[in-house]
Amino acid sequence: METTELCNFFKWCFIINAGIFVFWFVVYLAARDTIYRIHARWFELSKEQFVSVHYRLMGQYKLAIFLLNLVPWIALLILAD
Repeated sequence: METTELCNFFKWCFIINAGIFVFWFVVYLAARDTIYRIHARWFELSKEQFVSVHYRLMGQYKLAIFLLNLVPWIALLILAD
C-alpha cells in the first residue's frame, strides 16, 4: 500500500470515528433521561453510575480515536513530506 493510500485510510477512519463520537455525545445530551430509564429497566444502575459509565466510555473511545487514527495519520503525513 502506498503512503497516500494509508493517509487517506487513516483520515477517513478518523472522520468516521469522530462523527460517531459526536453523534453519541449529542444523543446523550439530548436524551440522557430517556436512555437512563431504558437502561435502568435492564440493569440496576443509579443515575451516578450511569453518568460515570458514559463519561468513562466516551473518554476511552476518544483516546482510542486519537491513538489509533489521528496519530498514525499525522505520522504518515510527516513521512510523506
